[in-house]
Amino acid sequence: MNHVVEFLLQLTIILIATKLAGDLAARLGQPSVLGQLLAGVLIGPAVASWVEPSVILEVFAQIGVLLLMFLAGLETDLRALNENRNTSIAVAVGGMLFPLAGGYTVGLWLGMEQGHALFLGLLLSATSVSISVQTFRELGKLNSRESTTVLGAAIVDDILVVFGLTIVLGLLTASEISLAWVIGKKVIFIFLAVIMVWKGIPFALRKFAHLKRTEPVLGISIFLCLIFSLAEEYFGVAGIIGAFAAGLAISRTEFKHQIEKKLEAVAYSFFVPVFLASIGLTVSFDGLSEQLLPLFILSVLAIASKLIGSGLGARITGFDTRSSFIIGSGMVSRGEVALIIAALGLNSSLLPSELYTTIILVIVITTVVVPPLLKWFLKDTGGKTKMNQDV
Repeated sequence: MNHVVEFLLQLTIILIATKLAGDLAARLGQPSVLGQLLAGVLIGPAVASWVEPSVILEVFAQIGVLLLMFLAGLETDLRALNENRNTSIAVAVGGMLFPLAGGYTVGLWLGMEQGHALFLGLLLSATSVSISVQTFRELGKLNSRESTTVLGAAIVDDILVVFGLTIVLGLLTASEISLAWVIGKKVIFIFLAVIMVWKGIPFALRKFAHLKRTEPVLGISIFLCLIFSLAEEYFGVAGIIGAFAAGLAISRTEFKHQIEKKLEAVAYSFFVPVFLASIGLTVSFDGLSEQLLPLFILSVLAIASKLIGSGLGARITGFDTRSSFIIGSGMVSRGEVALIIAALGLNSSLLPSELYTTIILVIVITTVVVPPLLKWFLKDTGGKTKMNQDV
């Protein structure tokens, strides 16, 4: 079959499957994102094998997650994000220390060397909030304090995990990685991001808005989203964080609603479903029968450590118990960030090949449980966030 025709057929299957599965999930009282995630498992190599992972599908999926986080930035209140910065730091630290300690302990139990067990702990410390963002959005809570805290914590978590990986890779792979240079690059990125959010992007949008071309504002917005996403390569910051920062900057301009309305149609009808299905496409059950116990232990650890660690960070900074669990649930998903770290570990021999499939399944499980977890803890909040007065 012609490669182009084959790709178009697979793309058609993904779009139909995610729409039907999303609708079924909604009818069953769950966020549609849960159905779309499971659709990827059903049509992928794990079950039907109708769609196989490919480079071009991965590209479409990456565009989907970047647009998802860009739109989240558009809908986020910058002032609320700043007001919750201390809580976000506490949530990120708690959400890193608990999985790090738990992953290290389980790694030793599995017979891994200390350095490799430490890498496993760092892998489990990663957080990807793209699925949480989509779930918050579907439930109408994207502008809640819990959601804002989760978004802020994701930025801090990304920085902490990259620092940790830099140290571990430098020690265990004899690579000449300068921690000072890594820190310096992140400081440069933060400085440039603040300048661009404050002045640069609003100025650029106003200048380009008058170009005699079709959709100049939308075009320059997508361009800025992609440019900021390149921070992943040049500054060691996850691309989704760069996309979120670009959306946050544009949210301060008069073009916010115009861009949001036009981009949503493209993102949620096409690119985002491909991204959600792509997570399920990574699932494989080969050799799983020998890894059932590690899979169970690591899955429970991965979910509980973020739920408790991040939730505790929220609790001690003023959120009530229910809101703390909401925030903890929002930090559970490891998503595409952990998938990248797992591939890095496999290539550098820090993650045993026999454990790789198990880790991929753990990552998928942590991603799939987020929508029902958030729905469960959000069901009685009535759209309001309560803060304890006695803390």
